[in-house]
Amino acid sequence: MSGDQLYPLDSLKETVRLAGGLSDDKKLDEATQAGALACLQRFGERLRGLSPEAIRCVGTSALRIAKNANAFIRKAEEALGHPIEIVAGREEARLIYLGVAHSLPASEDRRLVVDIGGGSTEFIIGQGLEPHERESLHMGCVNFSQRFFARGIIDKAAMKTAEMAARVEVERIANTFSQANWQQAIGSSGTARALREILEKNGLAERGITADGLARLRGLLIKAGSADALELAGLRNDRRPVIAGGFAIMSGLFAELGIEQMAVAETAMREGILYDLLGRFHKQDMREATVDEFMRRYHIDTRQAARVKHVALALLAANGAGSDNDERFLDWGARLHEIGLSVSHGGYHRHSGYILENADMPGFSRSDQARLALLARAQRGVLLKLPEFAVDSGLSDNDRLLVWLLRQAVILCRSRADVAMPDVKVEANGKKFRLSLPQGWLEQHPLTQRALEEEAVHWHAVGIKYLFA
Repeated sequence: MSGDQLYPLDSLKETVRLAGGLSDDKKLDEATQAGALACLQRFGERLRGLSPEAIRCVGTSALRIAKNANAFIRKAEEALGHPIEIVAGREEARLIYLGVAHSLPASEDRRLVVDIGGGSTEFIIGQGLEPHERESLHMGCVNFSQRFFARGIIDKAAMKTAEMAARVEVERIANTFSQANWQQAIGSSGTARALREILEKNGLAERGITADGLARLRGLLIKAGSADALELAGLRNDRRPVIAGGFAIMSGLFAELGIEQMAVAETAMREGILYDLLGRFHKQDMREATVDEFMRRYHIDTRQAARVKHVALALLAANGAGSDNDERFLDWGARLHEIGLSVSHGGYHRHSGYILENADMPGFSRSDQARLALLARAQRGVLLKLPEFAVDSGLSDNDRLLVWLLRQAVILCRSRADVAMPDVKVEANGKKFRLSLPQGWLEQHPLTQRALEEEAVHWHAVGIKYLFA
């Protein structure tokens, strides 16, 4: 890294294609899992010794839809030695655009970026470094190749059906992403780069991907009859099994969006992840911007959010434990805990949890959002009703502590008035919490004392001893 630019020193790449291992019932098969885990073990060796803060591991489409993804991710994290984040489709689109935009010359043009992956295709319209429209469709070169070109067979009927299926998918977003809404189209990642290489090296297009070049390539694909029989300059062996599916998607979206010419970027999501990580180091964390935007969008009482945040962080500091990451999540959880009031006052904590778990939150992975949702749902009420607090749920001591801290902050700030934070002592471990308040403070605040008594009952019900005095 030099300033705000990234310069590669080394890179490793292995093609696994998890999407190819998804069975009809949406489960990753054992062979694909074994291959992926072996790859991750090798990559884990390369990552040893690097600072955990400098590493970010991201999963996309296949792990979003696989029914056995959680079990696989546990094994994958053990093999790699680092946590793996699963990002939503629109967050994947944002990261793709970030990577592509940093590699392009400065321009005032609105750009359409299209990224055909193995299991999904992302569409983004942006200007400069800012994405404005983002969408992710469940169609990729792997699942389309398996669905329409079984055993590598390519014929006219299959190609027509595949292209029409792609057009049907794209039709849903065509009003937003059609040619009238941008000035330049750019492709990224493997399918776009492969098609560019084939078109240019076979004289089918002078530069990049063109509608005319795709039409001419379609005839060559159908004439060959199968992926194995393709003899095309620029077609690598590892791309051969999925080229037909990738072509059908590209051809379909060209037709549906009215694209005539597409340039191809050398960067994509990988670089976007690195630039996003760089932003966090430079205090330009997209997650912080998202929290601020959600506070505005959902009309959160900022003064009350600030009170709860102040008390929660003071309690965390009094405990003398917790990482910087824990502090960040407690901060965000306190600022967003009342987001559900925009839906209804009754059970607003449940509405808060639902919004935070399901909303499009740029910068946050699915696991990040699940953690925020837990804090919101568990901020009040009966803990025993929450699946995260069931026996053997796997809830970490850190998350349990953050829930406890936020709950106490909400109780201490219930008056919604600016009050001096009492001098408190906090002791916490996996099975016991203790809150020590100044002598006589509880007698002066009987409503708070009653709330803390009820709070102790809730924690005892889930096997946690809670003492306060």
